[in-house]
Amino acid sequence: MRPWWPLVAICLGTFMLLVDVTIVNVALPPIAASLDTSFSSLQWVIDGYALALAALLMVTGTLADRFGRRRLYLVGLGVFAVSSLACGLAPSAGALVAARVAQGCGGAAMFATTAALIATTYDGRRRGTAFGVWGAVNGLAAACGPLLGGLLTEAWGWRAIFLVNLPIAVLAVALTLAVVTESASGGSERVDVVGATTFTVASAALVWGLVSAGERGWGATATVLALVLAAAALAAFVVVEHRSAAPMLDLTLFAHRSFTAIMVAAAVLSASAFAHLALVSLWLQTVLGLSPIRAGLVALPLSLAAFTVSAVAGRFLHGGSPARPVAGGLALIGVGALMMTVVDAGSGPWALVPGLVVAGLGVGLATPVLVSATLAVLPSWRAGVGSAAVNTFRQLGLAVGLAVLGTVFTGRIAGVLSSGGVTDADTLATVVAGGGAPGVVAAAPAGARPQVAALLGETVPAGLDAVFLVAGVAALVAALLVAVLVRPERPERPEPTAKPGDRQTVGSQ
Repeated sequence: MRPWWPLVAICLGTFMLLVDVTIVNVALPPIAASLDTSFSSLQWVIDGYALALAALLMVTGTLADRFGRRRLYLVGLGVFAVSSLACGLAPSAGALVAARVAQGCGGAAMFATTAALIATTYDGRRRGTAFGVWGAVNGLAAACGPLLGGLLTEAWGWRAIFLVNLPIAVLAVALTLAVVTESASGGSERVDVVGATTFTVASAALVWGLVSAGERGWGATATVLALVLAAAALAAFVVVEHRSAAPMLDLTLFAHRSFTAIMVAAAVLSASAFAHLALVSLWLQTVLGLSPIRAGLVALPLSLAAFTVSAVAGRFLHGGSPARPVAGGLALIGVGALMMTVVDAGSGPWALVPGLVVAGLGVGLATPVLVSATLAVLPSWRAGVGSAAVNTFRQLGLAVGLAVLGTVFTGRIAGVLSSGGVTDADTLATVVAGGGAPGVVAAAPAGARPQVAALLGETVPAGLDAVFLVAGVAALVAALLVAVLVRPERPERPEPTAKPGDRQTVGSQ
């Protein structure tokens, strides 16, 4: 057992940071009720974490190679633990969002180092075994997130989903200090601070603008300013990266159509398969009245299907064209999302299960080969930046996807309310989308409550149907894009003896 203690330390951190991507979904309605927060704030509880992961993953990979992977992993664990405590004690929605962003910063440091630590700790058959276990932990974290969130929320309240990280982090730190050895490339790669800053501003402003559009409208000053800032920051990022000797993301990679298609696939996969789960949880708990545990159980079929396929079939998915499993997986995700458009006012929670299972099969088919598909279309010396990029786009897809689908969700609810004769439908739609349906019903005159409850029972499923339609079409279009554009051809280029700025083991599958 002794040789495997480093793997235990690494997997503890991996499990913790990946669980926190999905564990929050079923806790959103209790958070909304406890902190009296808006729908936009609820979105930022998820998006703040995902954006921090996306923005800092490649930068922390450079820092880890330069200053030591074990050292940065420990820093990440420390930041994650302290910010988890801040999340658990947050007195307001703003404080919770800020703590979630800090949590994402710690998660990025851990996410960027775990694969490299395994690669430098083990070799030969043990390395293969270690990566197999680590991959299974990745899948298990996704499978456990919704159910674990429901159990903790129902037993001890929503704050427990964050406070539970503290003993796990302490154990991971103690084990890492005791059994994990330091490793570093010894290089002197320059950290692309300007590139990271402009990328972060562009991503955050884009998400802010999309969230504002759902809450205030596309013509609102805040929406327009945020989207203009996003465009300006993106333009600055492109200029900076083209001029940098060691860019955070080498934009010349996007000249390869296969690489570009896989980045789109990575983003759409996260958006279409996972971003809508937070909205589903709001329907399950605030309209259908399910407990957090039961809401977590409804989402479980997707995770279990994905885990089963990736565990059983993952070893057979790496032969042949990488386009096949990625395109096939996206197609299944699209079909699964479209299957869920059957939800209406009379539907129970289990109406979602067939579509969730099909989507989960697609996730299990596509996810294990995303990184290997990326590497198959790049020269070998681009392996580090390629693997980091695909994971960055996965997290960015989750953040942007939730913002887009949240805007669609709120807009459709407002449309149904308006057609039902409700005045100020936009404001009421924001309240309902944020989990405020029970409060709206309670505030209505006693004689009108059945009619109000019936109307709200129609609006949220209608909003979900629109969300599932957008998610399904996006996944099918991405599947077609991958099938047409991705070819496993490495550009012919001499392999350099030393390539500053490239990191050979950054990110994870």
